[in-house]
Amino acid sequence: MCGIIAILLANEDEFVNQMIFDGLTVLQHRGQDAAGIVTSERRRLHLRKDNGLVKDVFQTHHMAELRGNVGLGHCRYPTAGSSSCAEAQPLYTNYPHGICVAHNGNLTNTHELTDVVRDTMQRHVNTDSDSEVLLNIFAECMMNRTGRGAAGHGCEAEDVFAAIEGVMEKCKGGYAGAYLINGVGIVGFRDPHGIRPVVLGSRQSSLGNGKLDYVLASESVAIDTLGFNLERDVRAGEAVFIDMRTGEMQSKICHPDASTSPCIFEYVYFARPDSIMDGVSVYESRLKMGEKLAEKVLKLHPDHDIDVVIPIPDTSRTSALQAAYCLGRPFREGFIKNRYIARTFIMPGQETRKKSVRLKLNTIKSEFAGRNVLLVDDSVVRGTTAREIVQMARDAGANKVYFTSAAPPIRYPNIYGIDIPTMRELVAYERDEEQIAKHIGCDWIIYQDLKDLEASVSTTAPPDQPLEKFDTSCFSAKYVTGETIGDEYFTRLHKLRNDAAQEERRGAPLKDSQSRSSMTGTMHSAPQSMDGCEPVSNDKRQSVTGAGSSCEPLNNN
Repeated sequence: MCGIIAILLANEDEFVNQMIFDGLTVLQHRGQDAAGIVTSERRRLHLRKDNGLVKDVFQTHHMAELRGNVGLGHCRYPTAGSSSCAEAQPLYTNYPHGICVAHNGNLTNTHELTDVVRDTMQRHVNTDSDSEVLLNIFAECMMNRTGRGAAGHGCEAEDVFAAIEGVMEKCKGGYAGAYLINGVGIVGFRDPHGIRPVVLGSRQSSLGNGKLDYVLASESVAIDTLGFNLERDVRAGEAVFIDMRTGEMQSKICHPDASTSPCIFEYVYFARPDSIMDGVSVYESRLKMGEKLAEKVLKLHPDHDIDVVIPIPDTSRTSALQAAYCLGRPFREGFIKNRYIARTFIMPGQETRKKSVRLKLNTIKSEFAGRNVLLVDDSVVRGTTAREIVQMARDAGANKVYFTSAAPPIRYPNIYGIDIPTMRELVAYERDEEQIAKHIGCDWIIYQDLKDLEASVSTTAPPDQPLEKFDTSCFSAKYVTGETIGDEYFTRLHKLRNDAAQEERRGAPLKDSQSRSSMTGTMHSAPQSMDGCEPVSNDKRQSVTGAGSSCEPLNNN
């Protein structure tokens, strides 16, 4: 899961750098591994990207070099490829026109597409990132439409839409993002199932002649923060083209079988509560989740002895508040969060997640001492965080500890850009609720029913934008793109994305029971020098921490 933003200002004398920085900052919850910005200044591209948080990657001297009235921004959460900063986005290819991409999601046929890009299109793929494949396929489709025309010439809206049609015909999976075509404009796109979100906003330009500034972003919160007006969601299978030469915006559905099935986990966990996705307020959907959860508690434990309801910060707070109201029990803040610790679910590696829980949370002991507490979490994935939290509640003096999840049991991999890679790493894999309760150490656990979760979102959708289908694959094993558990794809996915494989790619030593040979097949290409941050031009300037560091040159093809 990643955060993307694209901005085009009608006034060529204005710069987008600060707005993109601010937009990425409010989208930081979507990815904390790496960040990048590319801008176009009268057809000269400027790029800065590196591993780290937005505030650390971009120093004042970097921002001064990111000039131009159009640009892309990206914050990365790695699920495919590695954590090398060579895979930080935006990614760039110089032909045709000079094209950059900021991509959120995951392609499920990357393995096959890489062969096509390399052997048929004869394009070089330098990383294991599916985003690089997505970039090259679009570039090839654009080349087939526009040939060798000079930058910005011989490229019209119909050419862009035809290229996106080619991308959607070839690429499977859940993906959304934006292309910057140098000298031409920006293109927002969303996969034919609408699994990953992207929204469109606009405002009046400073030129004052009726021209508009445009923004595309993963979540509406970025549009609100920047002072733009939310226009609408980009539809499933749609491309939105904003022409920087004319300032005009055009759109087209680029897939014949487009049908909206957004990832329901966005509403459960990933999105900020103040965002609106596919017309649904994330906050209101989480209130409904809490209501449905309370109904199930009352159904299964009508004579419960719950004294207090306590959320596990931060995402579950909204659901816990409504659950407490429906149960007629007080809502209390029993855990205080250290806001300078990253979200533990998206931290790579089981040991890192486990260590981070107690650094992230501390208890207010008076809220637990001698009480029967109901803990509410948004979801339970590996069970690492839940087990630590239950123990913290007991250490704080809780008499009994009950646990509830606003989401159903997660028993299957997510293949569309969320780090739920393998069934064996999931606490609900081959366990029922009694066994899960024993594993995490609580007195009982209750999960949301899938039908109630779907209803929590669909019933809050506006009448003119109904939501009837969702991607619920990590709960139901029903993949909207047609994959089936047991396919070769899932075997390959496990080799690439299990915790041990990710630890090896980060350079962590393997345990004695593991060996390098056991990880065969987890890497496609050789390790890159300096963790991939060294450009091909062999520029030896330092990165984030160097006062003299510069934007990364674009001659790294």
